[in-house]
Amino acid sequence: MLLRNLLVPIAAVGTALAFPVLHKRQSDTTRGVNLGGWLVLEPWITPSIFQRYGGSVVDEYTLCQQDKNAAGVLQAHWSSWVTLGDFQKIASSGKGINLVRIPIGYWAFQKYGNDPYVQGAKDYLSQALEWAQQTGLQVWIDLHGAPLSQNGFDNSGQRTNSFQFLAGDTAGFMAGVIDQAAAEFGNHPAVAGIELVNEPQTGSLPGGRSALSNYLGQAYAAVRKHSGKSVVIQDGFQAPSSWNGFLTDSIIDHHEYQVFTNADVRLSYADHASQAYARAANWGGSDRRLIIGEWTAAMTDCAPALNGYGIGARYDGTYSKPNGETSSYFGSCAIKNFIDEWDNDLKTGTRNYIQAQIDSFEKNAQGWIFWNFKTEASAEWDFFRLLDNGVWP
Repeated sequence: MLLRNLLVPIAAVGTALAFPVLHKRQSDTTRGVNLGGWLVLEPWITPSIFQRYGGSVVDEYTLCQQDKNAAGVLQAHWSSWVTLGDFQKIASSGKGINLVRIPIGYWAFQKYGNDPYVQGAKDYLSQALEWAQQTGLQVWIDLHGAPLSQNGFDNSGQRTNSFQFLAGDTAGFMAGVIDQAAAEFGNHPAVAGIELVNEPQTGSLPGGRSALSNYLGQAYAAVRKHSGKSVVIQDGFQAPSSWNGFLTDSIIDHHEYQVFTNADVRLSYADHASQAYARAANWGGSDRRLIIGEWTAAMTDCAPALNGYGIGARYDGTYSKPNGETSSYFGSCAIKNFIDEWDNDLKTGTRNYIQAQIDSFEKNAQGWIFWNFKTEASAEWDFFRLLDNGVWP
C-alpha cells in the first residue's frame, strides 16, 4: 500500500527516534563491495548490452522503451551477472569484506505511471539475500533509482537533463516503495540496512533540500514501521556534517571519487593518494556513523561510457557534452582498461591509492564499500580483477 500521505512529526525528523540499530555494533568497521550494474543497468559496467543498439539506447529506461524483447534481455542479465559464486568469492577474498550494497530501482517494487521499465528484479534481490546469508555477508538494499530520476544520471535508470523526483506525488510514491521494501525484506537476517535514495542532486531537485528532507522523513518512518535495521541517507553531494541533527540514528553514506573533474584526472599517482587523506576534511564532523559507500581504484575516467554513453573521457580529451563542456588531452586511455597491459608503475600507483583510501576511510569514517565488484571491461573499477592480479593491497 502506498504511503502517499504519510507524515512524520517535526520533532521526530530532527532527532533520533527510539529504534535500535540491530544488525551490528557501532564499533564494527564496514568493509564492502557494490553489486553495481546488476538490478539497475549502467552502460559502462556492461557495455555488451548497449553496443547492440548503435547508440540509441543509453540507459535502462531507453532499453525498455525501445526493445520489445527487453524483458528477455534483462532476465538473461539478471540471472547471470551475479551468482552464488560471486558471493563466495567476495566472502572468501581475505580482505575483510563483510557486506555488499545492492542497487535496485523503484520499478522492481512498483511502476510509476506509464514508465517503460520491466519488472522482475525483486526476485533476484530475494535470491541475493539468501546467498548473502549462506556466505555470511550482510546487505544494504540501496534504492538507486527514483521516479522521474533523482539526478539525471544513467545510474538512476534514466539519463535526462530534466530530473524531477520530488515533483508531484513522486515523494509519496517513493516512500510507498520503501514501505514495500521494508515490509518484505527489512527483517531478513542478511539485511543490514535500507538506503532511502542514491545520490539525489539536492540543490537542483524540485523543492531542494527542504523537499528532500521531507521525503527522507517519510521514507524513514516507512522503514521504522517494519524494521529496526539501519536506515541509510546518502548525503546528496552535501557535506555529511550538513545533515547533523537530522534523523541522527541513521547512517550517512558519502561517495568519494577523483575522476569526475578535469583537475582530478590530471593528478599524479602520488597526488591521488595524498588527496585520499586531504579530502577527509570535507566529510568529517558527522554526528553519526559515516560510511564511504562508493569509491574506486580509478585515477582516470577512461572506462568506456563512464560519463554517459557516447560522451567520452576527460583524460584523453574526448569528453564532450551538449552543454559545451569539454576537456583537453592529458594522457592515453589505451591500456587503462586492460590490467594485463599495466606496467609496474601503474600497478604500484593503483595499489598505493587503494591503500591510502582504505587507511583514510578507516581512520576518518566507520567503513567503506568499493565500487564495483566486477565490470566487463574496466579494470580500474573491478574488485575481482584487482584481487586476481595482485593489485588490491
